[in-house]
Amino acid sequence: MRLKNKVAIVTGGGVGIGKAYAHGLAKEGAKVVVADIQEAEARKVAADIQQAGGEAMAVAVDVTSVEKTQAMAQTALKAYGRIDILVNNAGLYSALKKKNFMEIDGDEWDRVMAVNVKGLWHCVKAVYPAMKQQGKGKIINISSGTMLSGSPFFLHYVSSKGAVIGFTRALAREVGNDNICVNSIMPGLTISGSNQEGVMTAEQLADRRKRRAIQRDQYPQDLVGTVIFLASDDSDFMTGQAIAVDGGMNMY
Repeated sequence: MRLKNKVAIVTGGGVGIGKAYAHGLAKEGAKVVVADIQEAEARKVAADIQQAGGEAMAVAVDVTSVEKTQAMAQTALKAYGRIDILVNNAGLYSALKKKNFMEIDGDEWDRVMAVNVKGLWHCVKAVYPAMKQQGKGKIINISSGTMLSGSPFFLHYVSSKGAVIGFTRALAREVGNDNICVNSIMPGLTISGSNQEGVMTAEQLADRRKRRAIQRDQYPQDLVGTVIFLASDDSDFMTGQAIAVDGGMNMY
């Protein structure tokens, strides 16, 4: 197992793609802290991992809160003694409605930025002291393929996911001497249950399939291997990178 005895925190790990990340990391031997604002869902994922023979615990967290992200890290350290991997997956997307940029109000814009950008910063600040002391760490930030395609009618979301790339590159420069790798993933449109309800029509999904080099729908499991690679020792000399995992939708 590639992640045996490693400790991983997955924010937004209770639902959708984050749930798949949590299970994938656990199958590779990681002790997983399933962190989610939906505590009941996080508990279900942790219980499922335990039932499958893995080690996991659930933590309630709101990534927009300094105090709660610090508490998340401290809970992980108290339980497992270290933090090796942070998957910054928590994000605001499915609750957003498509709208012209002129129709987005300031409160909604700020909320998206608070979760999708500032939340990453809070989580990194919470885990960094432990990673620095250990002399190694892996931070994986989840961006989006929308920042490559410039998807319309989600200006705040696309802007936030573009910021994740800048965040990743700048942070990688700052923590490189601490032997901490910081990379990002840009998933394509991923079918993940309720996350996709009402977001795109059947016709739009069919069109999306046609525009991929690999012409099928994308599912959470398609992303898990890349997360495991970035969390493992195999990527020790790789940092500041953004990897598109979208079946060849965007090539840059």
